[in-house]
Amino acid sequence: MAILTEEPKSTLKASQRWPRSSGAAGASAARGEPLIWISGGALAVSLAMIGGLLVLVAYHAVRTFWSVPVIRVELRDGTIVMGEVTRYDRFKPDKMTLADLPEETRAAFEKTMQKDDGWVSRRLVRTGNYELTNEHFRWVAQPEVVPDSETRPEWALVLERMAWGRFYGFPEAMVIDDKVVANKPDEVWNAFQQHFPKVVEDRNEVRRLEKRTLGDINHDIEQSRLRLREVELKHGKQSSEYQKAQKAFDKEEARLTAEYEKVGKRIEDLREQMSRYLLKMKTADGVETDIKLADIVRAYPANKLTLAGKLQVYLSRIWEFLADEPREANSEGGVFPAIFGTVMMTLIMSLAVVPLGVLAALYLREYAKSGAMVSAVRIAINNLAGVPSIVFGVFGLGFFCYIVGGGIDHLFFEARLPSPTFGTGGILWASLTLALLTLPVVIVATEEALASVPNSMREGSYACGAGKWQTLRRVVLPQAMPGILTGTILAMARGAGEVAPLMLVGAVKLAPELPFDHRFPFIHLERSFMHLGFHIYDLGFQSQNSEAAKPMVYATTLLLIMVILVLNLSAIYLRNRLRKRFEVGSF
Repeated sequence: MAILTEEPKSTLKASQRWPRSSGAAGASAARGEPLIWISGGALAVSLAMIGGLLVLVAYHAVRTFWSVPVIRVELRDGTIVMGEVTRYDRFKPDKMTLADLPEETRAAFEKTMQKDDGWVSRRLVRTGNYELTNEHFRWVAQPEVVPDSETRPEWALVLERMAWGRFYGFPEAMVIDDKVVANKPDEVWNAFQQHFPKVVEDRNEVRRLEKRTLGDINHDIEQSRLRLREVELKHGKQSSEYQKAQKAFDKEEARLTAEYEKVGKRIEDLREQMSRYLLKMKTADGVETDIKLADIVRAYPANKLTLAGKLQVYLSRIWEFLADEPREANSEGGVFPAIFGTVMMTLIMSLAVVPLGVLAALYLREYAKSGAMVSAVRIAINNLAGVPSIVFGVFGLGFFCYIVGGGIDHLFFEARLPSPTFGTGGILWASLTLALLTLPVVIVATEEALASVPNSMREGSYACGAGKWQTLRRVVLPQAMPGILTGTILAMARGAGEVAPLMLVGAVKLAPELPFDHRFPFIHLERSFMHLGFHIYDLGFQSQNSEAAKPMVYATTLLLIMVILVLNLSAIYLRNRLRKRFEVGSF
C-alpha cells in the first residue's frame, strides 16, 4: 500500500493567501506601524498640553508672591504715577482715542505708531492708594511718559493693609501719642521696625479674644437660650418649669454678660494701645495721609531690598497664603479655611462613597443573578456617570438639605427654628452629594477588581469549608483591595475638583467658622465651608478687583492641584503597600 507523503496543495493562489506588500511602506502598513505612530503622537500631544498648562499655572503662581521694584514716572499731562508694574501689553489706538489726547501726547503716540506699524506698548501699574484715587491699577502707555522721567525711588514703601489694598508712598514721620519721634526716611523706617512687632502682637491678641473668647461666650449664651426655648416648647410659658428655667437663664446671662463686658474692655484697651502708633505717608503727587500701624499687614522698601530681603518677603507671603484667612474681598490674605474645607469634604466624601460603592459592586458581581433587572441597573450606573454635576447639586439641595435636613431640624433642633441647622447647605450634604456623583466610578472599579480575582481562589476557599461571605471577606476583598483603592483615587480626584454642586449645597465665599473647632462635638457637619475650587471661581468671576485677584487665581489653582495630588499619592502609596503584601503572601 502506497503511503502519500506529499502535502496537499492549497486551493488558494499566493496573492489570495497573503496580501501583496509594495516595498517597505507596505510592510510597515501591514505591521500597523502608522497606527502606532498616530497613537504615540496623540499621547505626546496630550501630555504636552497638560504639561504646558501645569507649567503656565506654576509659573504665574510662583511669581505671585515675589516683590518687584516700585517705579515712579511723570506723564506728559503732569500726572505722577508710582507703583509696581504687573503686566506688559501692546495695543493699537483708534482715531477717536487719539483725538481726545492733548496735542503733545497725540504727537508722541503718532510718532510711536509710525515706528512700530501702528502698535503702542503699555504697562499695567498697580498704583494702590484706593481711598485717594478710587483705582487700584492704571495703564500707562509709553508715549504718555515724559522721556527720562522714570525712576526707582530709594524710599518708596509698599504697605499691605487689612483694607483698601496696598499703599505706595514715602515715609514722612513716625508718630507715637501725637508726638513725632522720627521725621527722616531712615529714622522713620527704623522706628517702624521697632514698634510694628508689638502692634502685630496686640492685633493678634484682639483677634484671638474676638474669635475665641467672645465666640465662646456668645455660644454659651445661645445654648442657654435654646435650653429655655426647649422648656417653653415642652411645658409652656405659664408652667413652673419654665419659670425655674427663666431664672436660671437670667442668672447665666448676667454672668456671661459681665464676662463679655470684661473681655470687651480688654479689647478696647488693646485697640487704644494700638491707635497710639501712626505712620505719616506722602504719595508721589504730594498728598499726605496718616496710616495706623494696626492697619498694616506688611511693609517694606521695595527698591532697597536685597536678595535675602526679597526672599523674606516671599516666604512671609507664602506662609500668609497657606495659614491665614482671606481679606480684601478674598483678593489678599490666605486660603487656609478653603484648604481645610477641601480636604475635610474630600475625606468625608470618600468615607461615604467607598462602603456604598463596594457593597453595591459586591451584590451586582457576587450575589445578583444575571437578568433584565441587573442589566438595567448596570445601564443606569453607566448613565449616571454622564449626568451633569449641577444636576447632582440640585438633587442634593432638594433631597439632603430640604427634605432630610429639614426633617432632622424638626425632630432634634426644633428650638432653633425657624433658623435652620441641617436644613441648609453644609459640609455633610456637600460630601454626600459628591459621593453620589462619584458612586459610579467606585462601583465600576470595584466590579473590575472583583472580576480580576481568579475563581480558583474562591473554589479553594469553598473546598476548605468557608461560606460565601467568609470567602468574600477573607479572600476576594483583600485581593481586590488595590483595585478598590484605584476607584477611590479616581473618585477623590473627581470629587475634590468639582465646584458646580458645591455652590448649591454648602460652599460659601467666606466661612466665619471652620467645620472643626474646640467646642463639643468638635466636628460640626452642619456648617458651611470654603472650597478651593469655589474660591477660584469667586476670585476669577466675582471679584471687584479682577487684576489684583488674577495672581491669586493662579496660586490657588496650583494649590488645589497639589492638594489633590497629595491625597491621590497617599491613596496610591496605600494601594501599593497592599499589593506588595498580597504578592509576597502568594508565594
